[in-house]
Amino acid sequence: MQKSFSFRLLAFTSALSFLLFAFSGCHINPNIQTPGEGYLQGEWQQDSIPKQKLLVNYSLYHLKFSCDSFFVSINSFSKVNTGPDTCMRSGHWTEYCRGTYEQRHDTLHLKGQFCNADMTIKDDKGCFRSGDYEELFKVSKKTDSLAEFASTTNVIPINAHLIKKTTCHPKPL
Repeated sequence: MQKSFSFRLLAFTSALSFLLFAFSGCHINPNIQTPGEGYLQGEWQQDSIPKQKLLVNYSLYHLKFSCDSFFVSINSFSKVNTGPDTCMRSGHWTEYCRGTYEQRHDTLHLKGQFCNADMTIKDDKGCFRSGDYEELFKVSKKTDSLAEFASTTNVIPINAHLIKKTTCHPKPL
């Protein structure tokens, strides 16, 4: 009789411990956007890069942050056509990306998809890149309206100025 009571007490204690552990560490994420980084909210424009006239290839960025989401347009310029002119358009073309971002310390992680100008997912049969877009930037805030985004895959940093400040109003997912 003693063993039976001890076994039941042990089973009850184990079950209670499991339930407490399971429900104390887990929570359901709300079905709403997260607010993102307050200082990034709005539109940022890169107007030029040092000595761009001397470069064979370069890109200028327009970044838009809304809550935890981003939209990037990458305007690329090339003095050398390496593809069909229907894509290269005499050395100037634009690519678009959209997705979500998060920042940890000074590192900004953008993760999304290449898309069309209207934010629809880009067909993989089109010009240039399609599919996943993922980029890491080290962000240095110079002033309230000037920031440097140093990419881990490009040697030329993006020096962008804030052209339109916005406020995050989280939307349902």
